[in-house]
Amino acid sequence: MDAIAPSAQAPKPHEILQPERQTLPLVFASPHSGSDYPREFLASSRLDPVSLRRSEDCFVHEIFGCAPELGAPLLHALFPRAFVDPNREPYELDPAVFKDRLPPYANTSSPRVAAGLGTIARVVASGANIYRRKLSLEEGLERIRAYYWPYHEALRSLVETTKERFGYCILVDCHSMPSNSRPGGLAGRGRSAKRTAFVLGDCHGTTCAPAITRTVERVLTGKDYLVVRNTPYAGGFVTRHYGKPQARVHCLQIEINRHIYMDESRIERRPALKTLAGDMRDVVTALGALTETDLGIRKQ
Repeated sequence: MDAIAPSAQAPKPHEILQPERQTLPLVFASPHSGSDYPREFLASSRLDPVSLRRSEDCFVHEIFGCAPELGAPLLHALFPRAFVDPNREPYELDPAVFKDRLPPYANTSSPRVAAGLGTIARVVASGANIYRRKLSLEEGLERIRAYYWPYHEALRSLVETTKERFGYCILVDCHSMPSNSRPGGLAGRGRSAKRTAFVLGDCHGTTCAPAITRTVERVLTGKDYLVVRNTPYAGGFVTRHYGKPQARVHCLQIEINRHIYMDESRIERRPALKTLAGDMRDVVTALGALTETDLGIRKQ
């Protein structure tokens, strides 16, 4: 298992892997593959490191690591989603996590909060409670200030810079899903496995031009992966918040079944990760080849 290396000091919130020169109107972001665990967070958790790591989208930033080489930036959150989740509204806060009264601006009634998976999660993916004790509101707000907002400031800057340079931006929000996610995992690459390898989320056609989803679907199905759209993952906060085709910002969420590339029980890479990374190179190349006409953008 890849061990957690706890940080005595607050880790950097993220890293941006930049191309030597951005030549593609694309931005890739991996909000959930961070594994820098603050020491005080580990001490406050009732869970062992492996249980915490199963909430990660492990190694997703590696799978899309070709993006900078091909001419597009890649943003990677370094902090773990069990600590603070940047794919939520900034203040989707669970009253059960905190010992203090929450501020009136907190969203305490979203489906994510109800599931224990708000901005400061109460549980990990398995449903096990994270904490030994309730947190102070100050602790939660400090995490949001120090980690959540810098991540989104970096993402917003990448999107705006790309749009200014190319006239539009295609943002790809990169995720993974457990092999037991409905509609299931993939025991191999063939369709005979009868399980889903990828879920493409465009919020039912509202967050990106149809050509973007079609292009990714075409490349992946051409490699004999089974691909579905919007079920069970239609797109999270990032997809909904940034995907504004009318403003020339398109966003597609890609969920990859973990069984393809990792041992979920041991949190270890499988050799197939390299194959998958090569397949993502073809996805990046195909997206980069799309034109304004393909996206339905009228030249002014």
